[in-house]
Amino acid sequence: MKKQQGSVLLFDKHKYTWLIIGLAVTAVGFLLMIGGGSDDPNEFSEAIFNFRRLTLAPILVLAGYGIQIYAILKKSTNSPE
Repeated sequence: MKKQQGSVLLFDKHKYTWLIIGLAVTAVGFLLMIGGGSDDPNEFSEAIFNFRRLTLAPILVLAGYGIQIYAILKKSTNSPE
């Protein structure tokens, strides 16, 4: 009996779903870090020290990386083991 020669994906559908979710959370974290600068180089802007850029965004980036690591290390549901 011949085995079918098809493209075999490295991960299953659930792993790819978790990877995309982690990527989205990481992207949102980086987007929240944008801005806060001043248009005038001689004027200092305190907006770079707000909660969104200093606390929330790095937490989201680390959470996104954690979700991606979880997705990679998670045991597949259709693995032969």
